[in-house]
Amino acid sequence: MKTSFRIGQIVPSSNTTMETEIPAILTARQAILPERFTFHSSRMRMKHVRKEELAAMDAQSDRCALELSDARMDVMGYACLVAIMAMGLGYHRQSAERLGRITAENGGEAPVVTSAGALCDALGVIGAKRIALVAPYMRPLTETVVAYIEHEGYQVAEWRALEIPDNLEVGRHDPARLPDIVAGMQTKDVDAIVLSACVQMPSLPAIEKVQAMTGKPVISAAVATTYAMLKALGLERRAPGAGALLSGAY
Repeated sequence: MKTSFRIGQIVPSSNTTMETEIPAILTARQAILPERFTFHSSRMRMKHVRKEELAAMDAQSDRCALELSDARMDVMGYACLVAIMAMGLGYHRQSAERLGRITAENGGEAPVVTSAGALCDALGVIGAKRIALVAPYMRPLTETVVAYIEHEGYQVAEWRALEIPDNLEVGRHDPARLPDIVAGMQTKDVDAIVLSACVQMPSLPAIEKVQAMTGKPVISAAVATTYAMLKALGLERRAPGAGALLSGAY
């Protein structure tokens, strides 16, 4: 039985978080389960989280999938939620299908998950209908994210846009600030909290704290992407310290 897996990530050039949080989650998993993982990335140029830069960046994702498939990944993740969502409603399905086809044509077929699709799917996994959401984007892009998630069948009852335009600064946002941000939101009547609707805004250290504080399931784009990767690999979706989604309950 296969126990060693290569994890590929297609990341914005200025992203520093997905190559930190996904390895952290899967490394913690290695303490309780037998599978082992290595991590590999290819980058798309992007410095500022603006719609025109996101579209130009997405056009580079085909090259990234091709490069990673040269190294024969077992699964790939497109690690930019807002780039997918800014390309139009439901675009995560088109992106994942196209990138997967590229890997197959290169002789290195691998399932491709997107952080956008993974987050939407994760809300269904935990049975959420009404959610609260924190995002680092400027307000117009946050509204795009909210509309995308609502198009997938969920109600975003409460949201916060932190309005950080520089992607490097998004990666420097202190996750210790997130509990206070959530404390200022109306979360009593929501089913779940998306603590970071962005793969670049760090949140992993705060997920279980906010979960305990609110009594609600708490997920993030990074946690949802990890869940989707494990599912695509046919592995048990469980890892310590990453909140309800990876608790083993789902």
